[in-house]
Amino acid sequence: MNLKPRAEVKIAQLLQKGVDIPNPLSLDIGDDVNIDQISAKGVTLYPGCRIYGKKTVISAGSKLGYEAPATVEDCQLGSGVELKGGFFSRSVFLEKANMGMGAHVREGSILEEQAGGAHCVGLKQTIMFPFVTLGSLINFCDCLMAGGTSRQDHSEVGSSYIHFNFTPDADKTTPSLIGDVPRGVMLNQPPIFLGGQGGIIGPLRLGYGNVVAAGCILRDDHPESNKLIYETARAGGVKNYVPAAYPGLGRIVENNILYLANLAALEAWYREVRKPFLEAQEFGALLYAGVMDQLSLARKERLKRLEAMAEKAVATVSPERPPESVRSRREFHEHLKSIGGALHERVQSDATKKSREAFLKDFQKAAGNDRVNYIATIQGLPAKVSSKGVRWLSSLVDDLCARATTALPSMNLFKNQQRIT
Repeated sequence: MNLKPRAEVKIAQLLQKGVDIPNPLSLDIGDDVNIDQISAKGVTLYPGCRIYGKKTVISAGSKLGYEAPATVEDCQLGSGVELKGGFFSRSVFLEKANMGMGAHVREGSILEEQAGGAHCVGLKQTIMFPFVTLGSLINFCDCLMAGGTSRQDHSEVGSSYIHFNFTPDADKTTPSLIGDVPRGVMLNQPPIFLGGQGGIIGPLRLGYGNVVAAGCILRDDHPESNKLIYETARAGGVKNYVPAAYPGLGRIVENNILYLANLAALEAWYREVRKPFLEAQEFGALLYAGVMDQLSLARKERLKRLEAMAEKAVATVSPERPPESVRSRREFHEHLKSIGGALHERVQSDATKKSREAFLKDFQKAAGNDRVNYIATIQGLPAKVSSKGVRWLSSLVDDLCARATTALPSMNLFKNQQRIT
């Protein structure tokens, strides 16, 4: 074969292992790729694929590039994953996750079991729980979405949808919670439907079972459940633009703190519950490490964006601003580092520790020693056990939010709504 020297040996070894490569001359594979982390069982690398990165893992039955060339860089793929074309970097795809051609999936993204999207979907810092499905022509960065119980009963985002995650002030303190972690991980919540050609202006909260009409741009939180939501277009007009005005600074900070607390809850769930399920799979330890890396990246991203906004908020303090606004901005800027420290999920109250122990004890009894089928095990838990799990993770979220908000008394955070409804 007339291949580049750096790829020739690795491609030959993959072929010898039994990896299906229909056109070896079209495959590019980086020097740092560990072929021992590519399964020989049913993996297909279609023409035009590019495999890079020492952390790349490709498990049994995965297929890359069926619809168009695919680039995979430092991603971890569980079994049966199909990435049909596009660019995929520093992300995790668990069992049977899938993306259509033209995808652009970047760091901080986790697609759990059977989650996926059609063609031309852009993701970054995006977490999709099992079964969540995205249509085509979608930009869905900086958000977490849960809901649904199966591939026939799943949360869905209609085609041409946008999660607006960048403001005129160049802020990205815009993470949206579509569902939540404490209830979402139990895989028993009603699906959420976002109608096509619509959008969400982050940061925003949306509850389970909600249906958002097509064409709507959501600007307000709707943490309640089972609602049909439709919004009319705002009235036209022109007025003076004031940079870094932040009229809703308290709400923005509140939703960011809540998002960070939910990330902490998800990290705890993976460590305490999901880890043995992943480790029972081929390359499971690497999949687990990949998920934890992405959750760490997500936390750092959110804190970095908050820090940037805090700098702008305090820099624009002026005598013309109301005293309470000045006080809130300075307080936010001065105490942001302590807020970040308070949001570390290892710091827990005694009540949270007790609820954790109670759930794990009952979980072990209900699940037994079976750590093979994660989805079936979680959905098979008795309602009382699931409720204890929700109570534990909700307590963790509430505890972390309470610790973080004590540093910001003037903002009166979480006074008007519960953290987990």
